[in-house]
Amino acid sequence: MACFITFEGIEGCGKTTQLRLLADNLRSGGLQVTVTREPGGCPIADRVREILLDAANSAMTPMTELLLYAAARSQHVAEVVAPALAAGEIVLCDRFTDATIAYQGYGRELDRGVIAELNRLATGGVRPDLTLLVDCPVEIGLGRAMARINNSPGAREERFELESLQFHQRVRQGYLALAEQEPGRFIVINGAGSVEATAAAIVAAVLPRLPKG
Repeated sequence: MACFITFEGIEGCGKTTQLRLLADNLRSGGLQVTVTREPGGCPIADRVREILLDAANSAMTPMTELLLYAAARSQHVAEVVAPALAAGEIVLCDRFTDATIAYQGYGRELDRGVIAELNRLATGGVRPDLTLLVDCPVEIGLGRAMARINNSPGAREERFELESLQFHQRVRQGYLALAEQEPGRFIVINGAGSVEATAAAIVAAVLPRLPKG
């Protein structure tokens, strides 16, 4: 019954909310679900997340950023994702390897071959069975993201939100290119509408794809 489902998309697309709603839906049907995220998902990777998303670390080089993501992912897969899948659970993950290709490959314009090799090493070959790309225009997503940050207590995880509009446009186009390259794995969901409409579209897309057992 194990199934690895990832949620991807630009800042503010709504994927985190939609992941939680899908988890609630699946659990209400009696399914065992693990919810996790990247960067983070376990104590060591969460510490790396603090470094990666802190706007005070604006001097971080793109290669340092890439290597930190790979390090966090290696720990996360070993500690959370792989054990949950081995136990036969459905794993819902907020971002995974496609985010690295979109953000560091298309956004930062780093060598995608290097990224692919780091992703392979960090995951030990673990790949999503299904990826939901929640897509919306960059201006809508960034507006939502900054409103969320401004209304949230605690640390301001905004290093990426403060990037240029052109950077976020490259990231979005990268995601859409990935979806076009792997139509069997990706499902593109319109994230510009209401939370309820998006959630309904996701449930309709996911339920037929779950393994029977």
